[in-house]
Amino acid sequence: MKKMISVVVFLVIVGIGVFFKFYFSDDLGGSSEGNKQDQKEVAFDSTADLSIQEYTLRERKKLALHRFPGDTLDLMEFILKNYEQGSYLLDVDKTYSTNAPRSAVIYSQTKDSMRVFALIARSKKEDERTIEIKNLIGYDASFIDMDSTELGTAYFWLTQFISAGGTFAKVWEAPVPTHGGFSFLSLEKWDKRGTPFIKILFYDAQDIGHIDYNYFLLGGLDSLPHLIVTYEGINSKRTLADVNRDKYPDYYEFVFYDTGHEIRAVDSVAFIFKDSLYVNTRYPKQTRKYYDINFEKISNK
Repeated sequence: MKKMISVVVFLVIVGIGVFFKFYFSDDLGGSSEGNKQDQKEVAFDSTADLSIQEYTLRERKKLALHRFPGDTLDLMEFILKNYEQGSYLLDVDKTYSTNAPRSAVIYSQTKDSMRVFALIARSKKEDERTIEIKNLIGYDASFIDMDSTELGTAYFWLTQFISAGGTFAKVWEAPVPTHGGFSFLSLEKWDKRGTPFIKILFYDAQDIGHIDYNYFLLGGLDSLPHLIVTYEGINSKRTLADVNRDKYPDYYEFVFYDTGHEIRAVDSVAFIFKDSLYVNTRYPKQTRKYYDINFEKISNK
């Protein structure tokens, strides 16, 4: 008797479950689809993105211990108010998960002014989703170059401002020909000539390495920089060099022996800058395009 009662109770419970499943299936399914649609709409809604940025800025201001006119928070606010929606001041990649966010900004004090170099990401317009910082920074984000449209296409710009009294005036901006995988930027000095340059490092997950975008300030702070791209990967390498001893940086391109079982560098060829091109010193007919302000793609990458 007890066994029969248990069976009946079990069947009743199953029946109730089936009833609710079919009775509410349309509502539940619609709710799920509705949530997905809402998320999709938010991803394409620049107004929602602006609200998130404003909230983030307010929170950072609360946590800031030391402020000064024209600091990073002022720059974030300037970008928020003066750039098109979907634009961000980048953060450098965190070396440890507990690190506080640090913006991709370099301050350089001159006799007459405070110069600010910043890396800014902008969303591609048309019908793509608004970019998110988390999809642009770090090693995993360098895979975005393979198919960036699902996460939005980012355009990076190295921008120089003059800061005075908490306001910013743009001096120039130079594009960075990549879409994701940012690590850090730093102000360096070329050991061969003492020329200052901004080094921007991006991870290159496809080649298991990194790419350095080196912006040489050959004409001073007010002139557009000269870009030379160097990199190092599992079977590729390009390094800075001073081959013909002029003001323009040159580079060595390494040749690798790669059998699938063994990888090693077997030779290197020097390229020098001449008449807006980089020329192979061993085979002068082979040239590489120099990427000026109208960058199109990275040479031979």
